[in-house]
Amino acid sequence: MRTLLDIDTWNRKDQFRFFSQFEEPFFGITVQVDCTEAYAYAKANNYSFFLYYLHLSLKAANQIEPFRYRIVEGDVYRYDTVHASPTINRPDGTFGFSYMDYHPDFASFAAAAQITMEEVRNSTGLIPAVSGENVIHYSSIPWIHFTGLSHARSFSFKDSCPKISFGKMMEVNGRRIMPLSIHVHHALMDGFHVGQYIDLYQQLLSQK
Repeated sequence: MRTLLDIDTWNRKDQFRFFSQFEEPFFGITVQVDCTEAYAYAKANNYSFFLYYLHLSLKAANQIEPFRYRIVEGDVYRYDTVHASPTINRPDGTFGFSYMDYHPDFASFAAAAQITMEEVRNSTGLIPAVSGENVIHYSSIPWIHFTGLSHARSFSFKDSCPKISFGKMMEVNGRRIMPLSIHVHHALMDGFHVGQYIDLYQQLLSQK
């Protein structure tokens, strides 16, 4: 479900109209998150760490309202829920796209997501996910502890979905640190909102 946002009464209407005219309206921020507790919890419960931190990321995104905004034919809609469209790496070095429904309960999310991951890993091609606008584009780069990241973009394709990428986890002074890159449409949100998301995601990763 989605709700049309009244742009004329929106406190960001000027920012929306300004950045909507840009050829490249996305901006990106890269940070390091501490996933020590999340990694330990996942391993203690025999969970996929990838699915666990992906689920926590979706949980945070669904709580920060602008991450659920999308531009559709010039209008802004607020979706009730956003889901995941992550890339899935294959043993042969290729990857495929996927679609995973968000469930607040991790067990339900993981059960369905694991099936999707196996389907992609045992297939060839990109397998584009037909999932509409209410997704976040995820990618994982577990070979690189990156400090910055950019995305390939087709400027003729009108896209407003956030793009979140995870890098290689490393141990630093006894803590497990992972790079996190976030690219979002500036017509829909600002650095303030990305900061809210990062703070909430870190809180969720640090829960014991």
